[in-house]
Amino acid sequence: MVSIYFVGTYKPIVCGIADYTSFVTDELPAGKWSVISFVLKKYGGPLTPDDTAVKGRVWYGIPSRQEFSDSVIMQGLKKLGAKKEDAVLWFQHENGIWPGNIQFTAMLKNLNIPKVVTFHTLHFQSPETPTGLRRNQYDLLKVLLPYVEAITVFSHGVYQAIASAFPEHHDKVYVLKHGIKPYPELSRLSRKEAKEKLNDFLLYESGLARKTKEALHKRRIFLDSDTVVVGQTGFLEPAKNSEFLYVARDNLQKAIPQRRIIAVRIGAPRDEVQKIYAEKLRRWQNGRNKFLLQVLLPQDILPLAQRAFDVNFYWPYDCTQSGLLSHALGAGAIVACRDLEGVGETVKEAGGIMDTDLKHLLFKITKLILNPALGERIEQRALGYAREFSWKNQARRHWELAERILSPMPYSPPTVQPTDKMATPAAKKSI
Repeated sequence: MVSIYFVGTYKPIVCGIADYTSFVTDELPAGKWSVISFVLKKYGGPLTPDDTAVKGRVWYGIPSRQEFSDSVIMQGLKKLGAKKEDAVLWFQHENGIWPGNIQFTAMLKNLNIPKVVTFHTLHFQSPETPTGLRRNQYDLLKVLLPYVEAITVFSHGVYQAIASAFPEHHDKVYVLKHGIKPYPELSRLSRKEAKEKLNDFLLYESGLARKTKEALHKRRIFLDSDTVVVGQTGFLEPAKNSEFLYVARDNLQKAIPQRRIIAVRIGAPRDEVQKIYAEKLRRWQNGRNKFLLQVLLPQDILPLAQRAFDVNFYWPYDCTQSGLLSHALGAGAIVACRDLEGVGETVKEAGGIMDTDLKHLLFKITKLILNPALGERIEQRALGYAREFSWKNQARRHWELAERILSPMPYSPPTVQPTDKMATPAAKKSI
């Protein structure tokens, strides 16, 4: 019986990919998964306040992001008691985790064990290559694909880009959607109830400055039934273009003068670049109708905030997929975003609002605010998407692919359901 050995970041490292692996392993059969991760003190990233290492199935032995090799991975397999005939190595790839493409490929080449790589940050709308991949991504895949049994991607757009660029390896590429964590207890809350709970957390449990709490209390932005809250959560990453949240607020207020529109950005910086960006955002906020609440939301409060917002607004200038989006959909939140890369594809499939033009997107948001029934339909479609791609279902699909790799049976493409709206046959190879 197959055992999956995930390789990459893992809790208590604060990282979207660490969360991704954690959510998958939480749903896999007991005793049939392990993780090879980094030495926590040398990784260089933030840790959760409770920075206790996971014992038993996790080996924190990769020295650092610069010091990884096939011999280190083999040492980890030995420490975890792996049986070579049952083992599948499953790497989580993102440039910040594996910065050396040549070194990463050499490691894969020298590992004589079935290997899968999940790519978290591949593009399919880049002008750098005819297929939409970025040039450095094309160069990496060109040397990497011969040395793996499979790679998984989150979007049909990325699948098409890779299949077009490397037709000789198309049978190694699988669409395995980013998992969604359902929050049934949150999705059952009315918007009013979610706002009240978020308001209580921010005023009484968060580490916000006293002046900010007083402004929230005075303005009653989460308690006034006539106020529309357009919000955004997550780390204060410059690529998210969060200043456009405040631009959107101003335009929506002009379009709907009879309602009070408030923009709320909640998040914290995690490195020096983000700290500089946080200062830029602070100059945009005014404490009246534009707020920057610089606080890192606990994992149970993050989806509550997304549920509380009347609209979750995203207008990034660079993106591939979004872990934040998975929490929002699981909470039945309403998402309005830029139709860009995998984020746009996901929101489209989940029934949210997206557009390539900001003015058009704001027009759609205006219609939503004026038509509450439209919001209810969007919420239900989001929850349906969340059920289909729950972490439980996605963990099962990980397992099925691992078994397929170890099985001598030839691959048989799955039947595409009638609800699949992708236009081309190449886009339909999914797990």
